[in-house]
Amino acid sequence: MALLARIKKSPRDLILFAVAAVAMGAAFSMFDSTFNNFLNENFSLTPFQRSLLEVPRELPGVLVVFVSAGLWFLSSRRLAVVCMLLSMAGTLLIGFASTSYAVMLVWMFIGSMGQHLFMPLSPTIGMELAREGQTGRRLGQLNALRNAATIAGGFVVAMGFRYLNFNFGHVFILVAFGLALAAIMMYRMTPTPANRAKSFLQLHREYRLYYSLSVVSGARKQIFMTFAPWVLVTIFRQPTQIIATLLMIGGIIGILFQPFLGWAIDHFGERLVLVSEAMVLVFVCFGYGFAKSLLPEGIAFIVVCGCYLLDQMIFSVGMARSTYMKKIARHNADVQPALTAGVTIDHVFSIAAALVGGMIWNAFGFQYVFLFGMLIAIINFFVALQVQIPTATGNALSPAD
Repeated sequence: MALLARIKKSPRDLILFAVAAVAMGAAFSMFDSTFNNFLNENFSLTPFQRSLLEVPRELPGVLVVFVSAGLWFLSSRRLAVVCMLLSMAGTLLIGFASTSYAVMLVWMFIGSMGQHLFMPLSPTIGMELAREGQTGRRLGQLNALRNAATIAGGFVVAMGFRYLNFNFGHVFILVAFGLALAAIMMYRMTPTPANRAKSFLQLHREYRLYYSLSVVSGARKQIFMTFAPWVLVTIFRQPTQIIATLLMIGGIIGILFQPFLGWAIDHFGERLVLVSEAMVLVFVCFGYGFAKSLLPEGIAFIVVCGCYLLDQMIFSVGMARSTYMKKIARHNADVQPALTAGVTIDHVFSIAAALVGGMIWNAFGFQYVFLFGMLIAIINFFVALQVQIPTATGNALSPAD
């Protein structure tokens, strides 16, 4: 009853965005649970071909700053609606109009453009809905809701394939429904002022450390998004249900971890959180790469699953980069364009890491991909050590802007 009373007192826009977050969380969970197996069963890709696939999948992330500039006349909340509709269209086309591998790449590009356009919008809108000094807490709460939805999405996929004779088409329809619901919720939110086109195309010297964090973030994320699930699917030969189950377990853990992470950002600062992420990632990469050669296969599989869950948890540390950007911003209007530029920088290096990782896997074996990941984590550690939050008197942020 206390929770219901608290929800009723919440601002209307916060409730609408929370519902949208749940719908998106379930939708993307169902898609991520099945996409690697969809590729494996329909196109029989080699590890290098799988890494090469990340070029068209991640290219929208490179272009997002230019597309956002072209759509400057849309407020962040109206642009979010466009993002959901693009993702929905891409999902349905992948599921029902992929007449060849090349055609599937076109549909994937469309859906991926929607997802990547939304990446800087999600923390921007979330921080707009936060009280002063509680941006980490608000982002943590919203991420916890997405994790709860991830559980639901993973559960639907796992149970559907195990007991209800689901195929990939069923899943893609459910994904499209969730994205349509998210679009409706965000369309009902109060629009905010739009940014100028020029603001998206400028890089500011004052934000260079944030851009550096985006560089290592882009290279690091391929470990989790591409190579980690590919190890489970191809090296340990696990079916769709296992990936879905891991996402579901990770969602359960995240319900508690995400609010704690947001609290830690507000109380201990972004520097400690980002440095800790880098340290943990070193051990995660070692587990991914060498558990199979050092341990019996059953135990190695458990270790890799544990690494996957831990990786899923620390992947959310991206919210610390967002709150750091907000705290160092000279003006509020700088936040969304800077986050958008960060997404573009992130994806330039993400694509490079995918290609390099695929060549390393093909030439030397999967273990060396994760040695490469350990090197990225070490670089991330030293970059994160440079993070400093300006004092209230030294920060030029203008609340009126």
